[in-house]
Amino acid sequence: MEVWRLFPRRFRSTAFTGVGGLHAAGRWNHLGVAMVYASSSRALAALEFFVNLQPNEAPDDLLIAEASVPDALIESLDLRLLPSGWRSLNNQTCRDLGSAWAASGRSLALRVPSAVVDGDWNLLINPAHAAFARVRIAPPSRFRYDPGMFR
Repeated sequence: MEVWRLFPRRFRSTAFTGVGGLHAAGRWNHLGVAMVYASSSRALAALEFFVNLQPNEAPDDLLIAEASVPDALIESLDLRLLPSGWRSLNNQTCRDLGSAWAASGRSLALRVPSAVVDGDWNLLINPAHAAFARVRIAPPSRFRYDPGMFR
């Protein structure tokens, strides 16, 4: 599966290490759980990043990288496990699900639904998994948003 990750240039060397999860909780991880968030398309990666930006602050230092994750090492989240209102911020059930998956080590990646775009998918990648070396990461390229998005 091909996935994309968008990040500020200053995180170029750590973008696929999951180190962000060690410093902040995310939708699918508790604080202290290393996890790499990636998206199933460039456009979804851009939207997932965009919803976390401050209004009227167009970043000018972004990079985007494509990664290839072996399909045989990807698990899909059983959507029946999601509680109603799972899209809400700080949903502990989602954090519990993602953190428990990472701790289990049963797969390299977990396919989860996007909270930003109905019907689209993100991929959680476990950088501590024994097969993480099989993830192929292309050199990142510059990314910019259309200035009209920040009026």
